[in-house]
Amino acid sequence: MLQFERFTLENGLRVLVHEDKATPMVAMNILYDIGARDEEPGHTGFAHLFEHLMFGGSVNIEDYDEPLQMAGGENNAYTSNDITNYHLQLPLQNIETAFWLESDRMLSLAFSEKSLEVQRKVVSEEFKEHYLNKPYGDAWHQMRKLAFTTHPYRWPTIGENLQQIEDAVLGDVKDFFFKHYRPNYAIMCIAGNVTVEQVKELSEKWFGNIPAGARAERNLPTEPRQEINRVMNVSADVPLDALYKAWHIGGRMTANYYAADLLTEIMGSGFASRLYQRLVKEEQLFSNINCYQTGSLDPGLLVIEGKIREGKTLEAANEAIENEIRRLLEGGVTEKELQKSKNKIEAMIAFEDMSLLSRANNLAFYELMGDAALINGEWERYQAVTEDSLLMAAKEIFRDGNCNTLFYRRKTEV
Repeated sequence: MLQFERFTLENGLRVLVHEDKATPMVAMNILYDIGARDEEPGHTGFAHLFEHLMFGGSVNIEDYDEPLQMAGGENNAYTSNDITNYHLQLPLQNIETAFWLESDRMLSLAFSEKSLEVQRKVVSEEFKEHYLNKPYGDAWHQMRKLAFTTHPYRWPTIGENLQQIEDAVLGDVKDFFFKHYRPNYAIMCIAGNVTVEQVKELSEKWFGNIPAGARAERNLPTEPRQEINRVMNVSADVPLDALYKAWHIGGRMTANYYAADLLTEIMGSGFASRLYQRLVKEEQLFSNINCYQTGSLDPGLLVIEGKIREGKTLEAANEAIENEIRRLLEGGVTEKELQKSKNKIEAMIAFEDMSLLSRANNLAFYELMGDAALINGEWERYQAVTEDSLLMAAKEIFRDGNCNTLFYRRKTEV
């Protein structure tokens, strides 16, 4: 069980403290409650662009990385459709360096045309490299547009298209920052051989004077219940045909989510999974196949995707997946399958808890979901899934009308 304490500064910054006296390091995780789902249509990709801009210099500190490296630290960040997260780790004796660096860029970025141009080019090149020029790179752009008609999950974190990133101007960037990068949008977790009093003193000193922003109520459009199966065909210069299938599942804190996560383990996670054993090893329809869920806060997707073997057809591969789903719905899962999937989840949770940085990250994330203490009940929520409840969830997820199929075809030479 992870122990922690919390307090909130007057400006709304929520602070979690996780004491671990066995480590000489300290981890700082700052989670901003801003992701790609909070962007406006026509101005997508800003949350991810800001992940890069936050390293381009702040109002009083020209270079973020150099002083952190001189203090023996390392850092990284990531953006999702739900959040933007920044984390660092450094020796305990240099803890104040972390507070100094992170508070200054929360106070204000430097906001120069040069920094914007540099980071805009970086993100544009990333878009081209991973989404335009990479085989199958646009598959999830296509699938999101197919599966979501209303909710902003219909565009990926990188942005809906390259033009919207290239068109970003400094005024838009400033507006986005002072709307979303305020202390009352942030959750900070400090983990290491620290005390609550020490963290409270440093938090007040470095973050206490940063003004809060006007917190607007999030009012995202709800994705309507899908009642008709959707199919999309695309073709591109790729080495093999590929198949992507996605079904809507419940949000992050619903029982349906935990059942869906266990289903992905049973159906297509690893060499012993049903889909791999039958469709890769026995029938040799796929060269590889995976099943996973998107892990999003709002209702997301359970996905099956795979590359088709040379000489096999997409239609045959699709029918084989449908057959496996029918077999699941008619026969359910065995007690052994369910227990094995739970064991894998339990091992994953235990492995994550070994890392100081992971603990800081996860505590901040569960605090965002409502209460950091939820992390201590995560394993019990998986344990509560039974063979019967798993089958009920599977029947709801794999119901007729809830499926989105993307046939990604290799261009044939004329």
